[in-house]
Amino acid sequence: MCKRFRVVKKNIPVTAYQTTKHVDIKTLEGIMHANPGDWILTGPKGERWPVRKDIFELTYRIID
Repeated sequence: MCKRFRVVKKNIPVTAYQTTKHVDIKTLEGIMHANPGDWILTGPKGERWPVRKDIFELTYRIID
């Protein structure tokens, strides 16, 4: 069995906006759907992904 570690995700700032309409987003994993109120994030390498509003509120903090 492999040794398990507790880890914390690195603090890497990303940009985000909250969508007001249904959007299909091309991500690294394929096409993902975002609903109104979901957040669309863009990472440091230009990668994009949607995050449900409730998940965003639990895991992200707006810094500016």
